[in-house]
Order: sequence, then structure tokens, then C-alpha cells
Amino acid sequence: MHKSHTKFLGVLVISISAIACGKKEAAAPTGQARQMKAPEVEGFVVRPQSIVDNIEVPGTLIPGEQTQIRAEVSGRVVQLNIKEGTLVQKDALLVKLFDGDLQNQLKKLKIQLKIARATEQRQAELLKINGISQQDYDLVKLNVETLKVDIEATEIAIVKTEIRAPYSGQLGLRSISLGAYISPADIITTVRQVSDLKLEFSIPEKYAKEIKTGDKITFRVDGGQRDHTAGVIATENSVEQTTRTLRIRALVDKIDDELVPGIFARVNLQLGKTADALLVPTQALISTARNKQVAVLRKDSVVFNVVETGARDSVFVQITSGLKTGDTIVTTGLMVLKSNAKVKVTRVNK
Repeated sequence: MHKSHTKFLGVLVISISAIACGKKEAAAPTGQARQMKAPEVEGFVVRPQSIVDNIEVPGTLIPGEQTQIRAEVSGRVVQLNIKEGTLVQKDALLVKLFDGDLQNQLKKLKIQLKIARATEQRQAELLKINGISQQDYDLVKLNVETLKVDIEATEIAIVKTEIRAPYSGQLGLRSISLGAYISPADIITTVRQVSDLKLEFSIPEKYAKEIKTGDKITFRVDGGQRDHTAGVIATENSVEQTTRTLRIRALVDKIDDELVPGIFARVNLQLGKTADALLVPTQALISTARNKQVAVLRKDSVVFNVVETGARDSVFVQITSGLKTGDTIVTTGLMVLKSNAKVKVTRVNK
């Protein structure tokens, strides 16, 4: 009985081993078939397209003209015609300094000139009859001319005591009071033009040749609700060495309540326009530590081309080298692909 039971167990073990081996042999072809199956991918045909590089740069609104008003000479303020925040016309008198001493000097010189002219006339009559020498007459005439110059210099000094608006504009805050003694170092107030407003901003040096006088730009001020336009009137004659940017100045087309001098602005520019750019979907670009690559279809397999990129947006990126028109690239399944791997293309986008 014991021997029969032992034989039965031996046969059972052999049978189980055979069945297990048979299952393994049957499963092997299935795994190999999976490994041989080509991954399914989608492709994209590279075609030349038009592209514009949209950039946004910060800017600042500045007055068309703004001047700090100062006195040319020192003196005491005897008249003050500055109403803060109001509009003034060109040459309007803003400040008058004391000029009593100059006025008295002017009167004195005019009296001396009147006497000198009378003397010069008498001497001229004597010269005609040889009553005096030519030298004596010339000295009298010189005195007349000297007095004329002194009078002119005094009148100029009096004019300097009158501080006037250099152009029509809006006055700022005043920093002096009536009766104050001021010098040329003191800022009296500011005046700025209200008819014109300028926008100043800088662009990267690579776009320096893309913008020129007359170009129209769009901007929006901080906290503003609408877009505004301006025309480029000038560019700096060289690129800023520290920031590698070019400074631009534009004239605002229309004055608006939103536009206040000194306010921050966001300038939208369309630069770097290219008519035949090669664009590919951004997900097709493979970035490595050394370079950037795309998977290019060659019949039923893929190869990886090193590429260089240019402008980009949220959907496409420009390829400047490494691809040519008509190439088909892989856009899906890139993580499992290897060079020269066989693939099955399920769809090609154009």
C-alpha cells in the first residue's frame, strides 16, 4: 500500500510539471508578439507659415514737455501769480522779483544819455567849423554809445526779475511764497504741456531693426479699461550697454482721462514677422541637457533631428534649423520612442 501511494505521488508531480511547462511555452509567444508590436503615433507635416512675435514690454507716460521753473537771478518775490494746477498761456508772468534798484539805475542812465546826446550834437556843430578836434568829438560820441549799452544791460537785468511761462501748459505745485528770497537753485514750480503726451519704453536689442519712426503701437495703462495707440516719433541712437535694450519714444494719438504723466503702461508689440517660418507643435519638441530634438518619420521608423528654435507661443514653436518643408514629425508617444524604432502612424495633421 505504501509503495503504490509513492508511485501515485510521483506521477502527479510529473504531470503538474509538464502542465506548468506547457503553459510557459504557450505564454512565451504572446509576450514576444507584444514586444514586436509597433507603437501607434500621430504625425504632423511641417509647412511654412507666417508668424509674428508678440511681445509685451513696460513703459511710462511722460509729458510732451515739462519744465522746472527757476529764477535767473536772486531776489525777493514781490508778485506771485501761480495758481496751482491751472492752465497758463505762453509768456504769462508767474513771479516778479524786486527791481527797484535797477529801475532807479535805468532812470539815471537815461538822463545821462539825454545830456550826452545834447553834448554830442553841440560838438558835431563845432567840428564842422573846426572848433574842436576830431578826437574830442569821438570821445563825446563814445560816451553816448557807452550809455546806450549800459541802458540795454540794465533793461536785460530787469527782464530777468520777471519769470514767465515758457509755453502754454498746466502749472504744478508751487514751492515758494510771496516775500520769499529765492536764488537760481530754488525750484519755483513746474509747467507741462497738456496738449501732448508721450510714451517711453525699451525693446530687446534683437528687435532694434524691426521698429521705425511712424510705426503704430498699442498700450494699456495700469488699471485702465481700454487700449490706446501711439506713433513712434524717435528711437535712441544706440543700444543701452547694461540692459541690451533700445529706448523708444512715441506720441500718444489721443489724450484720455486714463492717461496721466508718470503712470505705468504695458506696451504690446508685434515684431519679428516672418512669412515662411517652419512651425511645429510645442509638444513635439524634446528638450535634453545638450540640445533640442524632434522625432522625424522616415518611412515606418523614426530618427531624432537636433533643431534650433525661434519664436514661440502657447501652441507652436518656430524651428530655425534642423527641419525642412515637407518633413513629417511625431507629436505623440515620444517618451517610448527610440532612434530607428518602428512606428505605426494613425493620423497625420497638416
